[in-house]
Amino acid sequence: MASQINPNDIDGAYPVAGQDNNSQGFRDNFTNTKTNFTYASNEITDLQNNVVLKAALTGTTLDNDMGGSSIVDAVIRDFACTRVAIGNANVSPTATTINYASGHYQTLTTNGSVTLAFTNFPTSGNQAFLIVRVTVASTADTLTLPAAVGFSASATSVLGIQGISSNVITFAATGTYEFQFHTEDGGTSIYLSELTRPRNSFTNALGYTTGGGGTVTQATSRTTGVTLNKPSGAITLFSAAGSTTAATFTVTNSTVAATDVIILNQKSGTDLYDLMITAVAAGSFNITFRTTGGATTETPVFNFAVIKGASS
Repeated sequence: MASQINPNDIDGAYPVAGQDNNSQGFRDNFTNTKTNFTYASNEITDLQNNVVLKAALTGTTLDNDMGGSSIVDAVIRDFACTRVAIGNANVSPTATTINYASGHYQTLTTNGSVTLAFTNFPTSGNQAFLIVRVTVASTADTLTLPAAVGFSASATSVLGIQGISSNVITFAATGTYEFQFHTEDGGTSIYLSELTRPRNSFTNALGYTTGGGGTVTQATSRTTGVTLNKPSGAITLFSAAGSTTAATFTVTNSTVAATDVIILNQKSGTDLYDLMITAVAAGSFNITFRTTGGATTETPVFNFAVIKGASS
């Protein structure tokens, strides 16, 4: 804001020395001085009430509550999250309330089975994240989550969470477990993730999406090598009669490391084929194949996928 203080309202050359001066000039200067002091007082009070401070002003308590105001286009570093140590949680059915306004990282210890409740999430349209660390003292202790966890839009977020059934989590071992909750609708629907253990299952397909695959066709013979620099793909064999005698060809593939695992199966073809990966090297792998007895002249297709591996 622009300051209302105007030093030009005060005549610094008045009164003039060595002569009689009109008393109105004194009154004007006094009035304008008082007005500027009033402006200054109001503006200083406004700053004290609204600015963010490094420390409390003399005689006040520090309060940097932004009241929901946005901080825009800021570069931040060395920020910390307040840890709220709840201690021993209430024993069910008395709920242990997690107050979002108190801090985004809260810890508790079971002293029996625990029922959680949440309060003071931001209003709908604002994303809220909260981590709760639970120290489980006994495998007999359970953790019951509010009905909003996994409700409606967040339903799939609870799938595969170890030990969960109808929003009650059981624990196979004592120890420390961390759970992350987040919501964008004021807590009507709360998403769940566990940070300490993997999920028991996945809800989406595992593998490559469009752009991660390709196709290639053998030329000349069924032992002719092919090149396909994709982590997955389909190889169409040269048209020839099937044979129970094993044959091998090399797939040159820049995505392959010597420690990788190649998954291989038959996509199409009248005859049934035994398929084997008989060598894996940096930049290539070998496919060995034979029919289980058929001799049809055809162009069968083999699918492959590269699974990244490591030896250490």
